[in-house]
Amino acid sequence: QLQLVESGGGLAQPGGSLRLSCAASGFTFSRSPMNWYRQAPGKERELVARISSGGGLRNYADSVKGRFTISRDNAKATVDLQMNILKPEDTAIYYCNIYGLDVWGQGTQVTVSS
Repeated sequence: QLQLVESGGGLAQPGGSLRLSCAASGFTFSRSPMNWYRQAPGKERELVARISSGGGLRNYADSVKGRFTISRDNAKATVDLQMNILKPEDTAIYYCNIYGLDVWGQGTQVTVSS
């Protein structure tokens, strides 16, 4: 069945970096655009970044432009999110998602605090 497994979250200091990874299985990954979302406590889930199936098109939320980079490896069926210059407001659970489908991983917690 469709499965998404996120990893790489943790605690980072403001200004620091983390790299999230999502391992996908059960579908044709190389044909699927992929998203990273996040949900902070008390807030709605929001789209952070999207990447096209081939990786050539990438879109970002205004709040993360210039700091986060989404990438994918179709041979490994993984999609990553490199997060730099982290801010306390980046604290959230991060989820990967298959574009257009209500399929989610378990999420990975990112906490940015000094």
